[in-house]
Amino acid sequence: MLHMQAVTKVYRTELVETHALRSLDLHVKNGEFVAVTGPSGSGKTTFLNIAGLLETFTGGTYLLDGEDVSGMSDDARSRLRNQKIGFIFQSFNLIPDLNLFDNADVPLRYRGMPAAERRERIEKALSQVGLGSRMKHYPAELSGGQQQRAAIARALAGSPRLLLADEPTGNLDSQMARGVMELLEEINANGTTIVMVTHDPELAARAQRNVHIVDGMATDVSVEPSLVRVAEASRHETSPAQS
Repeated sequence: MLHMQAVTKVYRTELVETHALRSLDLHVKNGEFVAVTGPSGSGKTTFLNIAGLLETFTGGTYLLDGEDVSGMSDDARSRLRNQKIGFIFQSFNLIPDLNLFDNADVPLRYRGMPAAERRERIEKALSQVGLGSRMKHYPAELSGGQQQRAAIARALAGSPRLLLADEPTGNLDSQMARGVMELLEEINANGTTIVMVTHDPELAARAQRNVHIVDGMATDVSVEPSLVRVAEASRHETSPAQS
């Protein structure tokens, strides 16, 4: 599903060169639920942006569902992203002046999907997250947990092969966070591959596999936990990376 080999990302200005990712290797199989952890500034957000085709990378190889995304045009990357990737953000990113149905409809319209198919997909997705009776409500009329569920429904309506979640419970209290996590587990059980960035060790422990990013390099904690301690101990020897 997601195959990164020696991926690097370097941000350059006239005066400074910052290595956000340093030869990052990460392989996620179809149907996996992988949690990505790491300290602030470690490269997690850069990784997620590259995985979601929101940013290009400087070097290495990235295969998404078997397709090499290196050198793709912006239009091609946008099409692939819209067809295969769903996003869930910490801040929900719902459009405030659109109701839930219309929020979910926006990315489907971009794909040129017929109206009848869009309606069927949206109603199914909103029902799946427990908001079938709220589709005409606006984001401001919902609790934080409901807004995050609406954001998940928007992603699900596109039937993504890969769901990328960036701190999906970061703005929620513990009870709402548990509800969102249970929903993500249910979605994963139905076959969707999920990669979730989180600072919460309890949520990370519920994923099938944990990957730790430090200084732009990834370590599979499930396999090599001792390497995480070694990497963190050596952080002072390398320059800070962007998050």
